[in-house]
Amino acid sequence: MTSKGSGSRRQVTDGRLFRMIPAVNDLLMNPEISGLLGTYPREMVVELLNLDLSRIREEIGQGGFDEESLLSRVKEIPSRLGLELDSRESPTLKPVINATGIIIFTNLGRAPISRKIAEDLLDTICSYNNLEYDLACGSRGHRDLHFESRITRVLNCEAASVCNNAAAALMIILNTLAHGRNVIISRGELVEIGGSFRIPEILEKSGAVLREVGTTNRTFLRDYEKAVDGETGLILKVHTGNYQITGFTNETGIPELAQLAASRGIPLVHDAGSGLLFPSDEECLAREPAIKESLDAGADIVCFSGDKLLGGPQSGIIVGRGEYVARIRKNPLMRTLRIDKVICSILDRTLLEYEMGREKESIPVKRFISLPEQEVRSRAEALAEGISNSKISVSISPGFSKSGGGSSPGGEIPTTLVKLDSEEFSAAAIERYLRSREIPIIARIEKDRVLIDLRTVFPEQDQVVARELNALGR
Repeated sequence: MTSKGSGSRRQVTDGRLFRMIPAVNDLLMNPEISGLLGTYPREMVVELLNLDLSRIREEIGQGGFDEESLLSRVKEIPSRLGLELDSRESPTLKPVINATGIIIFTNLGRAPISRKIAEDLLDTICSYNNLEYDLACGSRGHRDLHFESRITRVLNCEAASVCNNAAAALMIILNTLAHGRNVIISRGELVEIGGSFRIPEILEKSGAVLREVGTTNRTFLRDYEKAVDGETGLILKVHTGNYQITGFTNETGIPELAQLAASRGIPLVHDAGSGLLFPSDEECLAREPAIKESLDAGADIVCFSGDKLLGGPQSGIIVGRGEYVARIRKNPLMRTLRIDKVICSILDRTLLEYEMGREKESIPVKRFISLPEQEVRSRAEALAEGISNSKISVSISPGFSKSGGGSSPGGEIPTTLVKLDSEEFSAAAIERYLRSREIPIIARIEKDRVLIDLRTVFPEQDQVVARELNALGR
């Protein structure tokens, strides 16, 4: 009986609390809320009010309010509504400061685009343009023409095409040149390329048939020779950019495979991964295959990412022999994978920097990789001196940056790290605070210490990092 009586009293209390909830129409006459109707659609305001009132009803049902706390919560409705509306209006994709030292950070948008390139293309993308119009002939053209002549000059190859990412590039190559036929690949190159996408699965979806040769750690030319037969569509070599095998290993190179492919009348395709156009003297890129070298060594088709070491927009670039590129371009799948005017424009301007020999100065990824450690150290020292927050202990020490993005596994770039310690705040709390700023700052944590690597921070952002750290706990 007692329990039943308590439940009855609770129902009476809840009933009174429910009656204290204002109606939406009454709220719309609140001066703070009615003022918002001039800026935001009425439907959106009403939707958010109903959601907030539903949350209040749910909390009442869970015993989360008494009369006093409910009155206080109701008074907050206009201010909470304003915050919700501001959030609706703000884009979810926003700039962040990458202080991790990982240069090609997939979760942070990979390669940042040159600001000059972005500014130069505004007139093009904000107006009508000749994306698929041949101005000389006055007839329909092809969007590949806007970058093909440039990249073929840069790489001295016959032809080029582009689609929306590197996985798509490999997919359409396989679908065009080896649908229903065998694709020979070393077992050691059956990699997972991120996001749980695996080379065997891409092969399957393309309609090609996987033919593994060799072993995980050792594959010889004779393994490929034994596998080639009348059902072979192509030989595929995949750069294992996101891991490395050391020790008792053997890998068959492009020159040997090119000779075999040519003698059997089948194409050799090289999925080169990260898009390093030319050999680099940077130690961290020692294992990265250069696109130019692959082509010169005899690969018929090479595909790679546009938004990794190339430093351009997300895209999958296909270069090589004209007869194969022409067939790939005519594949109906290309229409589903093609790039738009924005990507086309950025890619063309990025390649222009390479053609003019300006890429190390103008392309952010190239600049970050080649940035001298002493320059990073000088900036780190200045940042440390500029942090006056007594709640944070700041020090600097040598460390390493990484190229990232599945390129150069194990490749490290000497850098100087700014280390943050605090007796008042945990490393997780500092990291979370930095991540919550108006311009989020993404740092890394090692051994319960927050690390800032300025190699991946644009110099003009150093003062933003200092300002936010000085504001911590204030």
